[in-house]
Amino acid sequence: MKDEKYILQSIDSCNTFSDKGWTLDEEGAQKPSLIRAIYAKKQITVGDISEGLYRFEDWLPIQKRLEGSYAPVTFKSDGLAQHLGLSNLYITFSGYWPEKDIEMSTCSFKETESYSVAARLPEDEKRILVVASAGNTARAFAKVCSDNNIPLLLCVPEDNIDALWFEEPVKDNVKLIAAASGGDYFDAIHLSNIACEMDEFIPEGGAKNVARRDGMGTTTLSAVTHIGKIPEYYFQAIGSGTGAIAAWEANIRLIEDGRFGNNKMKLMVSQNMPFHPIYDAWYAESRDMLPMDDNQARKDVEEIIAKVLSNRKPPYPIIGGLFDAMKDAGGEVLLVSNDELQDAAEIFEITEGIDIHPASAVAVASLMNAVNDHQVDENSLIMLNITGGGEKRFKEENEVFYLKPNMVFPLNSSKEFIFQELKSLFQF
Repeated sequence: MKDEKYILQSIDSCNTFSDKGWTLDEEGAQKPSLIRAIYAKKQITVGDISEGLYRFEDWLPIQKRLEGSYAPVTFKSDGLAQHLGLSNLYITFSGYWPEKDIEMSTCSFKETESYSVAARLPEDEKRILVVASAGNTARAFAKVCSDNNIPLLLCVPEDNIDALWFEEPVKDNVKLIAAASGGDYFDAIHLSNIACEMDEFIPEGGAKNVARRDGMGTTTLSAVTHIGKIPEYYFQAIGSGTGAIAAWEANIRLIEDGRFGNNKMKLMVSQNMPFHPIYDAWYAESRDMLPMDDNQARKDVEEIIAKVLSNRKPPYPIIGGLFDAMKDAGGEVLLVSNDELQDAAEIFEITEGIDIHPASAVAVASLMNAVNDHQVDENSLIMLNITGGGEKRFKEENEVFYLKPNMVFPLNSSKEFIFQELKSLFQF
C-alpha cells in the first residue's frame, strides 16, 4: 500500500487487493460480501468548505475532482432541540440552504454519492454508466453526468419521474428509461440489470460500490469533525440502508483515527409505514429478508409518502450489509406513519427554518417518537441526518426543467425486447 491511496478488502474473507478501476467484488469470492476501502491515511485532514465534497478527499476512493459539489453541513440545533427538550442535538443537512453555505441544486444527499462515484470512473472508461433509482439518486447522477459529459443510462419507475427536475436542461449524454406505471424501484433495478448484460454498459454497483458508500459517509465525517467526537445515536430514514452502512464504516475509520472517541453510534433507522421490510426482518432476528408478496408490496409502496424509501431488495443480508452494521453498532428499526412524517416536516420547517423531503421527515418523526418513548435522554449526543431539504425554496427561487423518459417499458417486457430497444436508443 506504499504508493496506493487505498486498497480494497473483502469484509468476508479479509483478503486485500488493489482496485482495478471499478472493482465491485472480490474475485473468486466464496459468498456474497461487500468490499471496503482501506485508506493509507489513517487520520483525516479536512479541507476547506470551498472544496465541496472533496474536502473529505482523504477518505474517498476517487481518481479526480469534479466541479460543482457541496459537502453536507453540520450545526447544533436550537429550534428543534428546544422543541424536543434535547441539549446535544446536531443536524447534518444536505440540500439547498444558502445561509448554511450549502447549495446542492438537487436538494438531496444523493449528490454525495454521485460526485464520489463519477469521480471514481477511470478516465479511459468507454462504457455507459447505468444507475437504477426511485428518484433522488437519478436526479443527482443526471446532474453530475450532464455537467461533466459522462454517458449515463438512468432506470426509474415511471410513477417517480416527477422527481427528475433540474435547474437547467439535462444534456443528451444522459438517457432515461422507465418501468411502466404500477412498477417500483425493484422494477427499475430489473431494467438496469438487463442493460448491464450488454457489453456497452457498466453497472454503477449500488451498495457494492465503495465510492457510493464512502461518498454517503461524508455526512458522518461532517458531523464528527464538527462536533469533535462521535455521537451516541445516528438517526436516518432508510430505503436500502446504504447510508446507515456508510455511517457505520465511517464510524470505524474515525475510531481508528484516534481523535474522536472509540464508541459506535447506535443506528436508529426508520421506515415509512406500511412499507417496512427491513423492520420485519430485523425484529424476526433474520439475516435474510422475509418473503414478500409482490402485489402487496406494490400496494404498500403506493400508500407511503416517502417513495424513495421503497427498496424491496436492500443490501441487508449481504456480509458487511445493514444486518451486520446494526449487529455491530447496535440500534433499532423504527416505524413512522404518513401523518407523523407530515407533522414532523411542519415542525422542522417552523423550528429550523427550512423545508425538508419526506424521507428526512421520517427521520425527524422517528427522533420525536424516540424522545417520547425515552429511547434517548435529554443529554444524549445525537446526529440527525437530514438527507434532503430546501426543495420548496429552490423551486420558488429558480426555474426548473423536467427530464422525460426516452422509453417506457411494460413490466413484463422480455429481455430480447429490452436489448433491441436499447440498441436502437444508443444506436449500437
